[in-house]
Amino acid sequence: VQLQASGGGSVQAGGSLRLSCTVSGRPFNDYYMGWFRQAPGKEREFVSTLNYGSRRAYYADSVKGRFTISRDNAKDTVHLQMDSLRPEDTSVYYCAAGRPILSNIRAASAYKNWGQGTQVTVSS
Repeated sequence: VQLQASGGGSVQAGGSLRLSCTVSGRPFNDYYMGWFRQAPGKEREFVSTLNYGSRRAYYADSVKGRFTISRDNAKDTVHLQMDSLRPEDTSVYYCAAGRPILSNIRAASAYKNWGQGTQVTVSS
């Protein structure tokens, strides 16, 4: 099983980026697919996650209203559209897949499969 993330880069504040993560090796029916990020010297933090049917999306308060998660199950791909980017969004972004329960849906430990990370840098 592999998760391959792409789409990172460098933008100025206020700009946009779209991250993508493709799963290969097995189908991820009934799995949540999400995004986390980790800045140097900080713990990995939850960004967003979405269930298989795309009816339940969760966002960190810091990105709510600016980021949008979506998934294409036919292509085993999840996207993260990031708009109105801020310097504090600078981080390595990781995609993840798992079957969390609602009480730990934002916990990195609830996701068992991870991609390699893609760097997002936002300059002021």
